[in-house]
Amino acid sequence: MKVLIINGPNLNLLGTREPEIYGNVSMENYLENLKSEFQAHELIYYQSNIEGELINRLQEDDFDAVVINPGAFTHYSYAIADCLKNIRKPKVEVHISNIYKREEFRQKSVTAANTDAVLSGFGMNGYRLALLSLK
Repeated sequence: MKVLIINGPNLNLLGTREPEIYGNVSMENYLENLKSEFQAHELIYYQSNIEGELINRLQEDDFDAVVINPGAFTHYSYAIADCLKNIRKPKVEVHISNIYKREEFRQKSVTAANTDAVLSGFGMNGYRLALLSLK
């Protein structure tokens, strides 16, 4: 299975960004662990701070499933929500922190309704759990 793991804004800073919330492991390092554990899958990673670039990547349609962490776009990007709505493949939304324990504006996801599942608060392990759900 070809899985697109796609991260939104500021997630390129994982490992150094607010380690008390997001941990101290970079996505690149964590991705190596995922690739080692999920050798039966082809994992494709993409990150952008630009909403349109995320939508363009999702519309390439060269994958069998999506694991998405929209970052701050989670809370207000109806454009990404509409894009996800049109993808007829398994989709799992991941949030490293528990968004329901954060600021009020972070407690709502406009994208979640267009995914099959949401994992929130499991740290980086959320990506692993998302992949396990796709087996």
